Amino acid sequence: MTETTTATRQRIADSELEVFPLVLGGNVFGWTADEAESFAVLDRFTAGGGDFIDTADGYSHWVPGNSGGESETIIGRWIAARGNRDELVIATKVSTHPQFPGLSAANIAAAADASLQRLGTDRIDLYYAHFDDESVPLEETIGALSELVDAGKVRTIGISNYSPERIDEWFDVTAANGFHRPVALQPHYNLVERGFEHGLRERAEREGLAVLPYFSLAKGFLAGTYRGEADVAAATSPRAGAAAAYLDARGQRVLAALDTIAAAHGVDVASVSLAWLRHQPTVLAPIASARTTSQLPALLASASLELAPEELAALDAASAAD
Repeated sequence: MTETTTATRQRIADSELEVFPLVLGGNVFGWTADEAESFAVLDRFTAGGGDFIDTADGYSHWVPGNSGGESETIIGRWIAARGNRDELVIATKVSTHPQFPGLSAANIAAAADASLQRLGTDRIDLYYAHFDDESVPLEETIGALSELVDAGKVRTIGISNYSPERIDEWFDVTAANGFHRPVALQPHYNLVERGFEHGLRERAEREGLAVLPYFSLAKGFLAGTYRGEADVAAATSPRAGAAAAYLDARGQRVLAALDTIAAAHGVDVASVSLAWLRHQPTVLAPIASARTTSQLPALLASASLELAPEELAALDAASAAD
């Protein structure tokens, strides 16, 4: 039986793109999820109402035997098999593929063509500059991305992993040259990583950027997967070690608050964690990945879960820095 979530679709800033308020992260495809499992996850996500998929050209070059582009390739094969491209919003990123590193104009043009080929599509709905490349003038990077929009290869532009100051420069360059404005910002943000609120959120508010946070579940910690060192030791996920960093007094307070609210709503801890994030100012939709179909119901449920002001306040208080 497939769970279908009733959730209000959201527009990405002032673009024409309307999306389900949860993004499926494709970083696990070709890494911890093989092609068959990836297809199953994608099928269940879309059957449950999802339509927004996030990946990057570099996923997952860090895996022994991989060379980058594996996630895009799997997504492209799935789209070809299902014939559903027009029902989806696809986001990908440039700068980390071993063959296409950085953000020079020539590299962006070549990397975009390679991503289009792997995805088996004629356009990328949202194309991010994945990591800042200060070796290249911003005018060159933004100009190259803007040219892709003019060419119809990219519909909208996004920024990921840029500092507040560099975002200011980005918009100055954009205005001075008449380039296409970005519509989205993808930062690291969740209940236990709240640096976004100090500088980046201000830019998102000022520039009208839709915020699509990654690591929304803190590598599994905010799903309640890891409650102690024994859970980490027994885990099969390669992310477990990183999640263990949150097993301190603050992390335990957050889990306790999540447990209380999850029990009150009859949902999983992951659903509450993602719903908290979706309720934050400027956040349009959290990004979350699933290695297996069994992880999807909790993710999908978050898209329609409404938290009361006192519940949001309780989570804020629990996650306050010590």
